Amino acid sequence: GRFWAWEGIGCCGGTCTHVWHYAQAPGRLLPEIERNQREQVDFGMAMDPNGGVGHRMWIDRRAHPAHDGQCGRILGAYREHLMSADASFLKRTWPRIKKAIEYLMRLDGNDDGMIEGAQPNTLDAAWYGKISFLASLYLAALRAGKAMAREMGDTAFAKRCQAVAEHGAKVILELFNGEYFIQIEDPAHKEDIGIGPGCYIDQVFGQSWAHQVHLGRLFDRDKQLQALQALWKYNFVPDVGPFREQFKRGRWYAMAGDAGLLMCTWPRGGQNPNFKKHWQYMYFNECMSGFEWQVASHMIAEGMLKEGLAIGRAIHDRYNAALRNPYNEIECSDHYARAMASYGVFIAISGFAYHGPKGRIGFSPKLTPENFRAAFVTAQGWGTFAQKRESTRQVETLELRYGTLHLASLAFDLPDRARAARVTVQSDEIVVSSTFRQQGQRVEIQLKEPIRLQREDILRVEIALTT
Repeated sequence: GRFWAWEGIGCCGGTCTHVWHYAQAPGRLLPEIERNQREQVDFGMAMDPNGGVGHRMWIDRRAHPAHDGQCGRILGAYREHLMSADASFLKRTWPRIKKAIEYLMRLDGNDDGMIEGAQPNTLDAAWYGKISFLASLYLAALRAGKAMAREMGDTAFAKRCQAVAEHGAKVILELFNGEYFIQIEDPAHKEDIGIGPGCYIDQVFGQSWAHQVHLGRLFDRDKQLQALQALWKYNFVPDVGPFREQFKRGRWYAMAGDAGLLMCTWPRGGQNPNFKKHWQYMYFNECMSGFEWQVASHMIAEGMLKEGLAIGRAIHDRYNAALRNPYNEIECSDHYARAMASYGVFIAISGFAYHGPKGRIGFSPKLTPENFRAAFVTAQGWGTFAQKRESTRQVETLELRYGTLHLASLAFDLPDRARAARVTVQSDEIVVSSTFRQQGQRVEIQLKEPIRLQREDILRVEIALTT
């Protein structure tokens, strides 16, 4: 069998790529289902001969590719590899994943990291020009391509992905207006919808995805932070009521009295008047939780903890059980799939980093790192992680509650200016031989021999601290 779903209850079938790729929960909690979807559908029956992945797939037909969904499914394939016990999934699917990346590269005619021509995306239209939202996702997909190619021994393709990504990291800065990233519209398509100089919710979405799968910095961090700060300044409203009194088009996912993060604002003006001729323009006035959760996870990953949690609290309050169903975040329909982007916030708060085939696991708690506790899920098991900090030591504990966990290395963040003087690893009170090295705040611990934790096993890591 294969996994198939609507976007929401009875709404928009075909497991839509440009919606479902926001949903981080299934790939982390039910990784086998997502591997099945990548292998049998996205890079199977939904793939055109040219490498395009149909953004919807039915039994008898496929839809055209959507560029954001195409990037998201490539990134999802890398996540599914990370959440695997071995490299067999990647070995089977790599030729088709590579084909999907090459499809995007052909749309980037001069290898500058910018897709050209019509760019269909999740707001149900094709935009034109240079668009940071889609360019950032393309750069993330290239970085994922590089990582997968290297693991598959495809050195030439890894170098090609790297070269285009490095070029794109420079070109995308042309879209920064001093506060946030925009769209430079194609003059030949002034009648078409887009965002132009607007402050758009997904403007640096690619970096948000990159944090989820540990791909590093895609482009200028300071400018990305300014973009997130601009979203907080211009798009977050503690009460959408006054805004919607003036801007009436759009669906009421947030009502008067509700807080939320608006899809797009134009704080500097300059909006193309033709945008309002399109029915999709209504989206820009709305608060849709899946998009909001994506931004919240990105903010938290970047250290904007207060702002990220405030966005999450706004969504929580909108779906307070006294007002609405707290288990039903609505977008185009009930129980909307994009809302499962919320799990990305959990990943960001715990700083969870995992590579199943290589036996690597790491944590970097963003919330109360001095006394942190959270669940974790891996390829073959799940359990509880805890961290406690004192002035002279930091103690990490992994307790496996189900399944098994293969481990070859671990990584943790230390407080600012702290240095690791000594590291002791114990599995059920038996010392495990290891070495360690520190880069900045990150301590990486290499076990001399890999181990496999079983159910109820406890791994304890004590790091002696100096300054």
